[in-house]
Amino acid sequence: MIDAFKSFQAQTTPHPLGLNVSHAKGSYIYTNDGKAHLDFVAGVSACNLGHCHPKIVNAITKQVEKYMHVMVYGEYILEPALKLCEKLAELLPETLNQTYLVNSGTEAIDGAIKLARRSTGRSQIIAAKNCYHGNSYGALSLMDYEERLKPFKPLVPEITHIEYNNSDCLQYITRHTAAVILETIQGGAGFIMPKDDYLKKVKKRCQDVGALLILDDIQPGFGRTGTLFGFENFNVVPDILVIGKAMASGLPIGAFIASNGLMSLLSDNPKLGHITTFGGNPVIAAAALETLNVFEQEKILTNIEEKEKLFRELLKHELIIELRGKGLMLSLIMKNSDIANTLVLEAKEQNLILFWLLYEKRAVRITPPLTISDEEIKMGCQTILNILNGIQKNEDVN
Repeated sequence: MIDAFKSFQAQTTPHPLGLNVSHAKGSYIYTNDGKAHLDFVAGVSACNLGHCHPKIVNAITKQVEKYMHVMVYGEYILEPALKLCEKLAELLPETLNQTYLVNSGTEAIDGAIKLARRSTGRSQIIAAKNCYHGNSYGALSLMDYEERLKPFKPLVPEITHIEYNNSDCLQYITRHTAAVILETIQGGAGFIMPKDDYLKKVKKRCQDVGALLILDDIQPGFGRTGTLFGFENFNVVPDILVIGKAMASGLPIGAFIASNGLMSLLSDNPKLGHITTFGGNPVIAAAALETLNVFEQEKILTNIEEKEKLFRELLKHELIIELRGKGLMLSLIMKNSDIANTLVLEAKEQNLILFWLLYEKRAVRITPPLTISDEEIKMGCQTILNILNGIQKNEDVN
């Protein structure tokens, strides 16, 4: 089957991990050879409630039996989508009261950029060095990673980069700036946390010059960092919030959220300022709405901090130089990239799913389902330590 996979399905790398998936449940992915793989990645932070949570499956099934797709976004009143937007407005600060539902985080980033330029009449967008916001042309253009950009140039113009966490760079945010877009926690760069009220300082500078602050909360959101939305950890409210990934417990969705006044600018001059066929799809919206309900009903957020502490207590080894991140958005920083690579590949052979990060080659992602048990954490961490012991032993011999 791996040969057919490589022949008929377009690939993202020359060497995919190639697990042949049979089914998934809770903290495990099962393969056709009967093996159960403990999942420390959760679909790259997309399955925060674990795989196939029964309440989510039930919500999807009920909606499928009613209707699936009837009209392009924004023309008909679809109850699941409307209720989802109402629920988000309840949960978010009052200035983030209107939601545009789209198909992915990267589309939401593009929509946010369009809204910022439309609302300010300015064109400059400032992003951070080593950022990652997605791979559509708009989101890709925000990168400063020349190796990834060069084959696809020319890209969207007037993108400027500043150093994340460097307050001296705030001077580059001027009255020519439409928006500053930042990840709440930098993901691909190695799970870099904002320090010393950095995000608040950026928001203040944006206010002073009339620019907007866009926060990409796609990965830190939906409980990943211990609060429902990642930005809530840092006492700042963006002008435009971008969410996605775990929003619908594994189904494709994204959204950008702003005030009614800002968002109304996309509905006229020109009409259809942003349009999507499947954004707000009722089946996916039902899953997203039930995801929020499960967070409340099952009090998912109450023990994220304790689970983080358990990881930090267990994952101590001479080959690990740092454990970055917050909540269950964690990355092991190894002594070098070879160790990180070996750990991911060997873990696969021992039925533990780990993964890499984009820029920081020494990093190994640990983003399990938020529903993971303490016993599963202990079991997975022991596997990691055993692998590292083996690597260390081989290095000592060599």
